[in-house]
Amino acid sequence: MLGIPASTIRYYDRKGLLPDVDRDQVRVRRFDEANIEWLRLIERLKMAGMTIGEIREFTDLYRQGDATIEQRRAIIHARRDAIEEQLRHMEDTLDFITYKCWFYDTAAREGTCDAPRAMSEDDMPADIAAIRRRCGQERPMA
Repeated sequence: MLGIPASTIRYYDRKGLLPDVDRDQVRVRRFDEANIEWLRLIERLKMAGMTIGEIREFTDLYRQGDATIEQRRAIIHARRDAIEEQLRHMEDTLDFITYKCWFYDTAAREGTCDAPRAMSEDDMPADIAAIRRRCGQERPMA
């Protein structure tokens, strides 16, 4: 249903990440809708870059109730800030790779890397010229 292996769910349970999981008479875990939503939350927090320890801290705070809203809020805001920073770095990296694609496409078309190196910004597409300036590729070597 969630695409999470049973071994992963058992691991989460052992690490204390799953609050309030019921078990039947033979100790088999029984998941209700709240447990399933919690598993989705754990997966999203992992995707957001939180470690198991950080997720455990968040879970522990959740179990303490509304008295920890501000702490949980701070954790989530800090994670959002970290993701936004990662996105900025990824956007810079994508710009650099976009520039390099243009560089090598031009070099392949002209038969030499000297062609894009020698181009003035006026001779290249405006978006590429802007990336070249931002990335500091005034005289690209490779």
